[in-house]
Amino acid sequence: MPRMTFIERDGTRREVDAPLGLSVLEIAHRHGIDIEGACEGSLACSTCHVIVDPGWYGKLAKPTEDEEDMLDLAFDLQETSRLGCQIIMTEALDGLVVKLPKGTRNAMG
Repeated sequence: MPRMTFIERDGTRREVDAPLGLSVLEIAHRHGIDIEGACEGSLACSTCHVIVDPGWYGKLAKPTEDEEDMLDLAFDLQETSRLGCQIIMTEALDGLVVKLPKGTRNAMG
C-alpha cells in the first residue's frame, strides 16, 4: 500500500498508509490528522489547504480554476499550496509529503 507523510502544525512527521483512490483529506481523516475539510471536499472552502513538498508538487495534476479560486482564500498560502480534497492518491504519489499550514480560514457561508 502506498504511504504518505503529513508534517503537522507542530512539526511532527506522521507517515501513514495512503490507500489508492482516496484524497489527501480522506487519508488525513482516516488517521486523525488535524485537517478540517468543512465542505467535505465539495470545493466550497479552503480548510483542507496543505502545502505540498516542492519535490512532489510537479507530480500532481494541475489545479482546476475552481481550486485556484478557493486557494486564494486560504490562510498562509504558499507556492506549492493545494487543497487536500483535490489530491487523489495514485501509485505515482507513493511517498508524498504535505505540510499543514499554520492555520485555516473558513470562508464558508
